[in-house]
Amino acid sequence: MNRVYMIAGGVLAILLAIVAYSALFTVHQTQQAIVLQFGDPKQVITEPGLKVKVPFIQDVRYYERRILDLDPPVERVLLADQKPLDVDSFARYEITDPLKFYQTVTFERSLRDRLGSIINSALRSELGTVNLASILSAQRDDIMARIQKQVNAESNRFGINIVDLRIGRTDLPEQVSEAVYARMRSEREREAAEFRAQGREEAQRIRASADREATVIRAEAKRKADIIRGRGEARRTEILANAYGKNENFFAFYRSMQAYEGSINQGNAQNSYLVLSTQDNAFFRMFGEGALQNELRQAGQQADDGPALGPRADRRPQGNTSSAN
Repeated sequence: MNRVYMIAGGVLAILLAIVAYSALFTVHQTQQAIVLQFGDPKQVITEPGLKVKVPFIQDVRYYERRILDLDPPVERVLLADQKPLDVDSFARYEITDPLKFYQTVTFERSLRDRLGSIINSALRSELGTVNLASILSAQRDDIMARIQKQVNAESNRFGINIVDLRIGRTDLPEQVSEAVYARMRSEREREAAEFRAQGREEAQRIRASADREATVIRAEAKRKADIIRGRGEARRTEILANAYGKNENFFAFYRSMQAYEGSINQGNAQNSYLVLSTQDNAFFRMFGEGALQNELRQAGQQADDGPALGPRADRRPQGNTSSAN
């Protein structure tokens, strides 16, 4: 009899354990749950802890409380300037209403397809009103804010909230990229040519100004040089006139000697030769007849303070025929 009681007690304990295991469930702090009874939601649990449900009749479905990510496929959109653009976007969302989420999409994988379509539609709608320059500029944050607001307005019916929506990468198709790069290259070449033209214009202006200043400086220097040279020539003429006035014969003789010297040593050349006749040449006749000595003596007597005669005046001719070297 006792053995029967022991077996019955063991079976009852096992049944109670099974019932307790089926009635108790735990909600983790990163989760939220919905208690379902034959597929009909009966209770929404958002607080973590140990919870109780009707065993064998009710079931529990868990959803994440953490932020989830969604990476929809690359979408090709047409910009306002009729340029196609491949846009790779990503979104971060959280489930704010588990009951609505269960009633609309039930599973997260179902939400990914529907939310991806909503995001791509919002991208096409918003990016179709802007050009490529706006996307690449500081206006990008405003564009993404408008897209996120539009996606949130359509995704609220799923019981979710879009925390963040970004464009990760934008690529132009290969043909469009080549056309854009060619246009950018031509634009930069045009700017470079414009800068070079401005540089040449500035260089010509500086060069013209420098040439003008150099011309003025040279003209002023030439004017001063002409004035100084004129004064020197006037002084030289004055000195020569005074000298000629004191002793005309001496200076006539001196000038003739300079003429002979210049004719013999032409161009300061060395070893130059000049052949002269002793018959009809005034130079040798002057030496032969002693006229040179007479001329020098007369010149010394007439000049009160004339220049002293050099050793050349005392030389005597050695013969009637000579060659100058």
